Amino acid sequence: MFRGFVLGVVATIIVILVLGFAAVQLGLIPVNADASPGRLETWAAGTALDAALRREAQGSNPVELTDDNLVAGVKLYGRYCAVCHGTAKGVSAASPVAKGLYPRPPQFATHGVEDDPESFSFWKIKHGIRWTGMPSWESALNDQQIWTLALFLKHMDKLPSAAQEVWQTVTN
Repeated sequence: MFRGFVLGVVATIIVILVLGFAAVQLGLIPVNADASPGRLETWAAGTALDAALRREAQGSNPVELTDDNLVAGVKLYGRYCAVCHGTAKGVSAASPVAKGLYPRPPQFATHGVEDDPESFSFWKIKHGIRWTGMPSWESALNDQQIWTLALFLKHMDKLPSAAQEVWQTVTN
């Protein structure tokens, strides 16, 4: 009886794998950027990212919280990030690039990451996020620049006046 149960479980697993393989081979899995993600895709991607961040995003920001460093972070953001993640105007001013990406990149003035640990932002910027439009910036920016960006993202909702003035001039 136990042997039959085990064979049933194995047969079920094989059928699921064959059906999954067939769905991929027949093009039944949506791959277009203008399609909404399914629940399984959303769950798998979110769960994997959360687990990777908890395991790999370590350390504290060595960049001091100063007006000058926040201004530098805004300038880096304007140069490298605004085209996808927007400006101080938020969702209403999303660029054509941002509107065409899937999944849609968060527009940080509207959906910020101020509640994320800076180490999470650092990791995402440095390594990118697979299966999204988020590239790895490791070859273009050094760690100091990436931490400076993470500093700005952490404090973008409460910028001092000097940094706020620069933030308001960022365009995508």
